[in-house]
Parts: sequence; structure tokens; C-alpha cells
Amino acid sequence: MPTSAMKRSNSISNMQQTGNLFTSNHARSTSGSRMSLAPGRPSQPVFQRSSSGNNLADMGFQSGRKSFAPGAVLATPASALSLEQNSQRRSSVFKARPSSGSGPMGGHHQSFFATAPVASGIPTDPRRLKDAAVRQQMAQELMEYLTHHNFEMDMKHSLTHKSMTSPTQKDFNCMFQWLYHRIDPSYRFQKSIDAEVPQLLKQMRYPFEKSIMKSQIAAVGGNNWSTFLGLLHWMMQLARMMDQYSNGSYDDACLDAGYDVSGDRIIFDFLSDAYRTWLQVEDEDDDDPEKLVAPHVEAMAAKFDAANAQHLEQVKLLEAEHKALQDQIEELGKSGPRIAKLDEQIKILEEDRVKFENYNNSMEAKVEKYTNRAKLLEDEIRKIEAELEEADNEKASLQEVVDSRGITISDIDRMNTERERLQKGVESISMRLEDSKKKVAEKELEASRKLDELEQTVEKYNSLGYQIGIIPSTAANARGLDYELVITVNEGPNFSGSQMNSSQPPDSSERLLADSGNGYQPHHLLNLDLRGTVKNNILSLRKEISERRNAALEADMNNHDLLDKIKEAIDDKVAEVEGLGHKVRAAEEEFEKTREITQAQKMASEAQIEKMEKELAKMRAGLSESVQVMEQKEMSTNIEYEQLTLRAASLREELHTEIERMLNDIIKFKMHIHKSLEDYEQFVAEEVEKSCEEQEFGDMEDVDA
Repeated sequence: MPTSAMKRSNSISNMQQTGNLFTSNHARSTSGSRMSLAPGRPSQPVFQRSSSGNNLADMGFQSGRKSFAPGAVLATPASALSLEQNSQRRSSVFKARPSSGSGPMGGHHQSFFATAPVASGIPTDPRRLKDAAVRQQMAQELMEYLTHHNFEMDMKHSLTHKSMTSPTQKDFNCMFQWLYHRIDPSYRFQKSIDAEVPQLLKQMRYPFEKSIMKSQIAAVGGNNWSTFLGLLHWMMQLARMMDQYSNGSYDDACLDAGYDVSGDRIIFDFLSDAYRTWLQVEDEDDDDPEKLVAPHVEAMAAKFDAANAQHLEQVKLLEAEHKALQDQIEELGKSGPRIAKLDEQIKILEEDRVKFENYNNSMEAKVEKYTNRAKLLEDEIRKIEAELEEADNEKASLQEVVDSRGITISDIDRMNTERERLQKGVESISMRLEDSKKKVAEKELEASRKLDELEQTVEKYNSLGYQIGIIPSTAANARGLDYELVITVNEGPNFSGSQMNSSQPPDSSERLLADSGNGYQPHHLLNLDLRGTVKNNILSLRKEISERRNAALEADMNNHDLLDKIKEAIDDKVAEVEGLGHKVRAAEEEFEKTREITQAQKMASEAQIEKMEKELAKMRAGLSESVQVMEQKEMSTNIEYEQLTLRAASLREELHTEIERMLNDIIKFKMHIHKSLEDYEQFVAEEVEKSCEEQEFGDMEDVDA
């Protein structure tokens, strides 16, 4: 580790205290054993990928264009040295952080160049890459960009006019690597181009990376060149946009969109310059860190003052306007109590007006209601007066009739009393008659309902008998016996006369009676003995049918088991057929992919064969000359080998002699050290004895005293 990377602890504390003066709101980061003054990076496009080498934080500070990887300016020489000695893969990562600038959105806005997530599936390229004019324009822009930025000097590879129409694989590799270094200068290519490109395209979020196959990257010529020309043109536009962003070309656009990045840029420049100055400080220098950082702080303050000058003028104008408005408010506030009193009076009057309107509406409704009621009462009074007049007239006419017949008042009272008594007797007899008719009707309805139920039951019995095969007597389960029931009833009126208040006496042939005074007995209605013979025969038949049913159920269960086994076997076969179908489809897809890969490999092989044939022709042309040159080189190499062998032998002898001399010196030095240690040990022992004797002599003198 270099000595410049080993800082004293007091230097670190001084730098921390100095950094707190101007970066109190920024997070600190450490690298190795030294403290970094750099805060987090400004918001950048979120490009995440894994690439060769260590992290960009180990690349050290670079004076070229700023890398978009976080921590690129926070490294130490120690980490840079370890990077050169390490051949493992690194991760160059674009990461975003909340901005520490003073934009209108504070530290919560997103990057202005943040891109939307890529949609699933293979997107369609809207660029007309198959059009020759479009390809020619893209090739011209790409060639101009490469020429203007010294492509051939950086890559040590020259391009011809055919490099944009039918390039070689090396042309594409050099252009891709150079363009990607324009985007990420710290990236190092270590694998083959067909292994690096797909991952890099995903990390750059190239919209059409799914349309580029890995096999096509190894053979970019032919029909595939339009696709790769579009890729290189897109990378050129991305690199150009990032250069313009680094130069501040998009600051105005960011400001219009509501993202002020000027503060981030000023802070980034300050931290970069301060960190560069800090790295240049040697361990022997005792300069005060505050003095070293002060110029950078002053420069940052000047930049902020220049950037905020326009805002300060606007603030002054707004303050003057605020003062004028404040004066107007104070003037208006002086008349505030009177306005408040008037507002209160207006409010009270408004409430009174609303209450008065509601009161008027309610009174008008009551007046209308009482008016309608008075009209109705007047109509009723006129009707009652008319009825009273008619009653008086009728009373007068009746009085005249009574007077003409010579009937006294006592006779009229007696006649009224007799009429009332007779009327009450008629009413009681009528009520008893109605009760008797109701009871008779209820009994008739109940008897008719029971007879209907019996008929329905017999009908249901006969239908069930037909179903189970016991009716008729010739049926399978009848065994020659007659099980059919027949109801025997009299045919006659159905008491409709009594229900219709008829006074005719019932007939002896009525349907609900066996005769005029008796009802039906069971043996009168049914032709079979149900509780005796029929019931026993049906029970024995049910037992027999139950036995046959059990046997049929067992057979059915066996058939169901057999059917289930057959279904399981069929399901297994169907699943096997579906699996074979999936395998067939997978094999077809694999065949299509293999055919595409084979075609691409065939094209690459053909291009490689043509290239090798050209190289073979060139090799055949210069074969004889090359053989002579190689023979001469072989002779000179043999002579040089012999000379080196002799020189190595002499050098070996010299080294042996030098090693023997060094061993002798070491042995002599060891003996000298050993002898010196023995002398020192003897000297220490003598000194200890002397000190002990002096202490004993002192003790004896104290005792004598």
C-alpha cells in the first residue's frame, strides 16, 4: 500500500471537522483506511450489470470525463493498485440516489433520464432499418461521430468505406467496445463479444435486445447487419446524450420539467476538486486542511451566488410586493371593527327575514286549511237542515193518520212491544236453524272429503299394484290372486240441496249413506280383506323383492368397481397421450430453434471459410519468403540461446559465490551478536551484584546508626 494512503488519525479528524462545515447534510463514505469527502452521486440512469474487474469504486480518481458508476471518484491509490493486481470480474453499476440539490422537489425527485420498464415480449422496431436510405443516413452519422472523436487513434483500428455496409467481425467488435467505453469508460472487456454483448444490452435497456440472438453476434455481416447498425446508432445517440448531460446541455430542460440539477453539479465539482487536492497532499506536509479546502469552498459559494443571483432579484421584488400588500392589509384592518359590526347586523337581519318568511308560510297554510273546513261544515249543516225538515213533515203526516183512525197512544205502545217480542223470537229461531245447517254442511263436507281420500288411496294402491306386478291376477307377482280394490257406493245426490238451503228430506239412495239411517261399514265399501290375506301376501312379496334387490345392488356395485377401474385406465392413457403431445411440441420447438441456430452457424461458417480462403491465398503467396525468414530467425535464436546459456552459467557461479559470501557475513554477524549478548549479560550480572552490595552496606550503616 502506498504511503499516501496511510493518513494520520489527527488528519482524518481535521478533515472530518472541515467537511462538516459544508457537507453537514451529506453522507460520508470510507475507502480503505482514509475518509472520503464525497457525498452520494446525483441521480443517474439505473443501469445495473455485472462486468469484468473490481467495482468502479476501486478504479481511483480519473481526470477524464466523469464515470456514471457510483463511487468512481471515491477510490484511493491503494484500491487502484489492488485493481491492477486483481484479474477477477468487477461490477460497474449505475445506481440512483435521492438528489441533495436545491431543486423544487427537494431530495425526493427521480432522475430526469429515468426510463419506463421494458414491456414483455419482442417489441417491433419502428425504425425502417430495411430501407437503404435510412441505413445510409445512420452509417453516415455513425462514421462522422467515430471520426470526430478519434476512434481510429483510440482503438488502433482503421475503418474503410465498406465498414458501414459489409463490415468484418473485428470492425463491429471495435465499434461496439469503443461506443460502450464512451458510455462507461471504466468497463473492461474480458470475454468473447458474443458472451458480453447480450448482458450489456440488457443493462443498457436496449429496447430491441430480445430480437438479437447470441449466434447472430458472432456473424454480424450479411442480412443481419441492419439490426446491428441500428444498435450501434442507438449507442451513439446514448453516448452523445450522456456527453451533453455532462456538459450541462439539459440543465434548462431539467429546470423546465421541475428538476433543478445545477446545485448537484456545483456540489459534484466541489467534491471532485477537493478530493483531488486531498489526494495530492503528502504525509510529510503539515498544511492545515481548512486552508486546503477553503479555495474550493469559496469557489462553490461563488458558483451558488451566481446561480442564485436571479432568484435573489426575484426574492427582492417579491419582498417589496409583500410589503406593499402588508400595508394595504393594515389600512383595511383599521376599518375592521365597523365592518364586523355591520356583518353581524346583516347576519341577524337575514336570520329574522328567514324566520318571518317561515312564519308567513305556516300562517297561509293554516288559513287555507280552516277555510276548507268551514266550507265542509256549511255543506253538512245544509244537509242536516234538509233532513230535519223532511222528518218534521213525516211526523206531521203520521200524526194525521193516527188521529184519523182513532188509535190511542197506549194501543200504539202495546203493538210496538208485541212486534219487538215476535221479531226477537224469529231472529233466535233463524240463528239456531243457521247453526244446524252449518253443522250438517260441515259433516257432509268431512264425509265427502274422507270418501274422496279413500278413492284417491284406492287409486294409488291400484297404480302401485300395477307397478309392482300384483294387478291384475295374471300379473307376474299376483300368483293367480286378485289384488285390485273396488269401492262400492250408492249413486245419488251429493247433498247439494242442503247446501243450497233446500227443505227437501234426504233420499235413501244418497251417495254418502248405505241406507236412509246408517253409514257405510268397511266390508260395504271394499271388496277385499286388506288386513288379512292381502297384507300377508304383500309382506311375503316385499321380503322376496328385497332379497332380489340386495342381489341386484351387489351386482351393480361390482359393475361400478369394474367401471371405475376402466375409467382410471382410460385416464392414465389420456394423461400419457397428453404427455407425449407435450413432448412432441417441445421436440418441434427444439427442432425449430436448432434449425435457426444451425442456419446462423452455417452463415458464420461460410463467412469464416471465405475469410480463411483469402488468408490462405495470401499465405501461399508469401510462403517461400516466410520460410527463409523463419530459418534465419531460427539460426539467430539458436545462437542467442547458446549465448544466454553461457551467460546463465556464469551468472549462476557468481550468484553462488555471492551467496557464500553473504552466508559467511551472516554467520560472523551472528557470532558477534552472540558474543555481545554474553558480554552484556555479564555486565548486567556485575551491576546487579554491585547494587546488592551497596544496598546491604547501606542497611548495615542504618543498623549501626
